[in-house]
Amino acid sequence: MQSEHDKIYIGVDVGTGSARAGLFDASGRMIAAARHPIRTWHLPDGIVEQSTQDIWQACAQAIGAAMREGGVAPARVAGIGFDATCSLVAVDADGAPVTVSPSGDDARNVIVWMDHRAIPEAAEINATGHPALRYVGGRISPEMETPKLLWLKRHLPESFARARHLFDLADWLSFRATGSQARSLCTVTCKWTYAQHEGGWNRDYFERIGLAELLDDDAARIGRDVVAPGSTLGDGLSADAAAELGLVAGIAVGASLIDAHAGAIGTIASPDADGGAVAPTARMAYIMGTSACVMATTDTPCFTPGVWGPYDSAMIPGLWLNEGGQSAAGVAIDTLVRSHPGFAEASERAAAAGVDVLTWLERRVLDRVSSPSHAALLARDLHVLPDYLGNRSPEADPGARAMIAGLTIDHGPEGLEALYVAGICGLGYGLAGIIDALRAQGVRFDSVIMSGGASQSRLVRQLIADATGVQVQLAATPEPVLLGSAMLGAVAAGGFPDLPAAMAAMSGLGASTQPTPIEITRFHAAKREAYTAMQALDRQLRDRMSAVAST
Repeated sequence: MQSEHDKIYIGVDVGTGSARAGLFDASGRMIAAARHPIRTWHLPDGIVEQSTQDIWQACAQAIGAAMREGGVAPARVAGIGFDATCSLVAVDADGAPVTVSPSGDDARNVIVWMDHRAIPEAAEINATGHPALRYVGGRISPEMETPKLLWLKRHLPESFARARHLFDLADWLSFRATGSQARSLCTVTCKWTYAQHEGGWNRDYFERIGLAELLDDDAARIGRDVVAPGSTLGDGLSADAAAELGLVAGIAVGASLIDAHAGAIGTIASPDADGGAVAPTARMAYIMGTSACVMATTDTPCFTPGVWGPYDSAMIPGLWLNEGGQSAAGVAIDTLVRSHPGFAEASERAAAAGVDVLTWLERRVLDRVSSPSHAALLARDLHVLPDYLGNRSPEADPGARAMIAGLTIDHGPEGLEALYVAGICGLGYGLAGIIDALRAQGVRFDSVIMSGGASQSRLVRQLIADATGVQVQLAATPEPVLLGSAMLGAVAAGGFPDLPAAMAAMSGLGASTQPTPIEITRFHAAKREAYTAMQALDRQLRDRMSAVAST
């Protein structure tokens, strides 16, 4: 029999651009990790699609590469957990893909989270003023599933009728792994308007928005059986899935999490510097990837306009979750720097140095300033509102757009560096707005635990701390999202009695970044006023042009 020391748990994270797999031991130490890209189709009108067939193959490739890198035999793997973006999956009664695409291609059966085709449907749902909307900050987002489902019913009725199972992507992964149709309480609560404390699915809401048929047959198409994250699913990994993934059939598979929620699980219960227990409510998680997500837990429900939730036990049993974020974070910075005339030269010089462009820019910025905090001064007269994909929270405005003020004809590296710094500051002011909104409704926490690729940047951590005035802490593991998913497998396999126990035992903290001295604080206050003015101008311009278009 294997000892706990020998057991390995796999976390699989399906993000926007790739599938990643990480191998962890029972202490949370990462043995190996690997990734494989995912294909994405972009169409006009904000349509973004993927294929579950491609996603599953990417998962298999990532798991195989991680197993080889770590030199881990399949027999050592005791459990596996999955997380993914909150994308909508359509399959038929046999589990075969059903198209969600205007192209008609059945392989394209995933409406990606960032797809905004359902903005009109979201507006119609919001116009109902249904009480269920209280639990999404008062306004549902087109990133959520019921607007997407309403779009599918209206625009592709044959696909809507043929789709006998409609999954959040994370739940589809566990379905594909085990055959279990159980949905995670995390996914259906946070993205499908399921409310456990009010009896589950709200029939009146689905009737009001025109999707009542989805609750027929005890909601079999969208989730008859709803279980807590980390629950053991079915008989474990199926024989077919095991053969495809290179693992042993029957290993435990834990009910899934949304990707950002996995990042929070992997960080916010880390012991303090002395090894003492810390309540998850004392910390806010900030997960920065293509988008950015904010997770704050409370003992009692705190309703915050423009911030999703409060969600009952959607992430941690017995705690209420508020979820905010920015629809464009990593993709905003990437888009921003690529727009600068100096990007091509910077790319060449970064490649010659053997690093990516953002790392190269950070090194140059830090070489120019006396401290990371003072890097903000490089963007004194350059202001960025990075809402390329709308404002997720607290404005809850999918129509919001990005804006840059203060551009010059500086095409050199210094101009690009200033733009990069201004973009990070813009993300920081967006986060500050979410923090202010939460605190106004009684949500309290002492620090922000940052994870995601950008969290490894000393410059990003400092500018975020300075822009928000809150201590920023880094997870000890380089892959907290993968760790959170591996915890699901560990709980499902019986390695820990519950998810909180796994969180306390497998996670830890790294570097801590304190907010800046008072003179920099005043500087950011002025920059944030400019950010707020740009938001107001964006709304004013959109309203003006909308009035012209309607005449």
